[in-house]
Amino acid sequence: MKKVLTIAGSDSTGGAGIEADLKTFQEYGTFGFASLASIVTMDPTIGWQHEVTSITAELLEKQLISALAGEAMDAVKTGMMGNEENIKVAARVIKAHQIKQVVIDPVIACKGTANILQPKSVDAIITDLLPLADIATPNLVEAGILSGLGDLETVDDMKAAAENIYRLGAKHVVVKGGHRLQADQAVDIFYDGKQFTVLAGERIDSDFNHGAGCTFSAAIAAGLAKGWTVLESVQTAKAFVAAAIKQGVLINPYVGHVWHGAYNQAERRMDHA
Repeated sequence: MKKVLTIAGSDSTGGAGIEADLKTFQEYGTFGFASLASIVTMDPTIGWQHEVTSITAELLEKQLISALAGEAMDAVKTGMMGNEENIKVAARVIKAHQIKQVVIDPVIACKGTANILQPKSVDAIITDLLPLADIATPNLVEAGILSGLGDLETVDDMKAAAENIYRLGAKHVVVKGGHRLQADQAVDIFYDGKQFTVLAGERIDSDFNHGAGCTFSAAIAAGLAKGWTVLESVQTAKAFVAAAIKQGVLINPYVGHVWHGAYNQAERRMDHA
């Protein structure tokens, strides 16, 4: 069985972060490992305000030592890292263990808050993580920041951002258009350093998209672990996430969650005759 590691933040509501990653890994038939870099909490008494608490770099490293004590990991993805020190620890450990399939989800801001990570953390993503990436999966905001191009409003803007991020060291880049791109379809741009592939799908105007970005990058990592090409992994991940959004689940009054089991109709499992 293929093994996949997520280094990311925890979302105790179950929709995003490592909770989303582990669910996705299992849906792909891979064995998931997790090392916490941060914990995201939301306070329902003050309008669902988010707070990000970083795990110390020392504790993150202990988790990684535990996770990587056995046979080689088949793929790894990073998500919300919390601080510069955690980014550097993760990069050092990934290099030391020579993990071959590396997906970098360059989480710069937490959904539900306007606060981006500290500038040093953004710099560390650029200098330490992107050069390790077999693929980077920024959304429009993240791609605008990492590429230095600012607000991205068109497909051509997304292509220019993808080129810039590729130059920073990522072997492949997929810029996610998401709901912010004003288009009739859900458009993502995939770039392999030579050519662009426009991935267009049904635009699903839904509030049930919490965890979509984490799920997308986790699905790519699982696909790579199973031996699929990068483009195949991205295409299947897009379909996986679209199904998850379409069958979103009402968990609480504040945010709509994607359903990670939608693609495989997991709700039908274990039903008694």
